[in-house]
Amino acid sequence: MTILEKEAVGLAYSLKGMLHAKQKTWEAIEEMARRIHPGMRESEALAMSLEVLNELGMDRIWHPSKIRFGANTLKTFKQPSDGDPLLADNDIFFIDLGVVWNLHEGDTGATFTVGNDPQMQACALAAKTLFERVQAHWRHHQVAGRELYRYAEEQARAMGWRLNLEIRGHRVSDFPHAIYRAGDLGSFEQCPNVGLWILEIQIAHPTRPFGAFYEDLLA
Repeated sequence: MTILEKEAVGLAYSLKGMLHAKQKTWEAIEEMARRIHPGMRESEALAMSLEVLNELGMDRIWHPSKIRFGANTLKTFKQPSDGDPLLADNDIFFIDLGVVWNLHEGDTGATFTVGNDPQMQACALAAKTLFERVQAHWRHHQVAGRELYRYAEEQARAMGWRLNLEIRGHRVSDFPHAIYRAGDLGSFEQCPNVGLWILEIQIAHPTRPFGAFYEDLLA
């Protein structure tokens, strides 16, 4: 597949549409985070997430929503959660959504904490900070996808965290992007264009059983 084919889009695509989908998905995440509280189970949070998306008027879900509590924040997208944990008073969780709005695919994710565990708070912040560093590297140096994840690993190590390189980003577009079969961002051999790729960051605490996740559109 050529570079042009890997960045192909459909007739409905527009950058404005992608940015709208990004904004709406962040709006959903922020509302869900407000409703998640200690004593809630993961399954209850997932049920609530669907209520929020319906309230906000989504077109549809394009990838299954993931809400992970505690040690399940170390799980990759395809791995099932262990059990149905309760969110503790001092805990960490992330939300990962893939939602279609006005025919465009939103895909964002972020990590939150409850209580006052300083290492959990630092982990959640580190995932966002690492994302921002990698995105800035892309903007300023126009590097290929492979270089983005090499840089992400280098920066994560310098920050004291372990980067999960099984999670390496992917295409988005007007729905459904999957017809382009473009592979992951971390294997893309050119500089990714604006509004077409999701940069995913998942890190783990070096010694404790939790991690953090952050993703957003490269735009």
